Amino acid sequence: MNRRGITALENTTFEDLEQLKTTKNELTRFMMTYKFAIDEVNTKLNILKEEFQYIHDYNPIEHSISRVKSPESILKKAYRKNCGLSLAAIKENIQDIAGIRITCSFISDIYKVSEMITKQRDITVIERKDYIQNPKPNGYQSLHLIIKIPVFMSDRVEHTFVEIQIRTIAMDFWASLEHKIYYKFNKEVPERITRELKEAAVSATELDKKMERLHEEVKVIKNMENEEQQHVSDSPMNGEIRQLIGLLK
Repeated sequence: MNRRGITALENTTFEDLEQLKTTKNELTRFMMTYKFAIDEVNTKLNILKEEFQYIHDYNPIEHSISRVKSPESILKKAYRKNCGLSLAAIKENIQDIAGIRITCSFISDIYKVSEMITKQRDITVIERKDYIQNPKPNGYQSLHLIIKIPVFMSDRVEHTFVEIQIRTIAMDFWASLEHKIYYKFNKEVPERITRELKEAAVSATELDKKMERLHEEVKVIKNMENEEQQHVSDSPMNGEIRQLIGLLK
């Protein structure tokens, strides 16, 4: 440590150290709150997934990932938004510090999952943006929700923002590649590539619609097969056969 650093350390008072410790604890708690909020939402998603799997023999959620923005990213966004750098100002004005992305197989699953989430009693929907019905100009599609969820700490309840993005596998694939291309060109993507990305988004949409139609056809066929099996099992002859089998046991 150089002489200036030693002098600064020597001049540090007990009150300064206490203030530094308090600031560190507040920042740690601030970041942990968003982690706990994600944990709360993920727990709800896991329950919904298991319930659907057991009761409906089907899971509308393919997979999900979550993240909490780094302190550096949070400060950069606060600076861009000019909302102030206090923790209180950041908490109120930046709503995507905690984020969860849910990937579904079909477009109908997106709305099904969204409804299941928003019907939770302790979740408050702050904002809903449907980029599936109204895609962005570049072709981006997804359903965005900003929710508030209570996080129960040892001495308080923190109502915390979480951003949820719900999209199909095709939408997620397109968005991931578009994001990589966008930053590879330092946000200045050539017009030709922009045009081809838009065309790819249209192709992804057509694929989603086609898979949705096939999914519905399979459900209809499956229901018809189940009805036929039920009709056979309910026939009088079937009942007599079951009785004979019972006597032979």
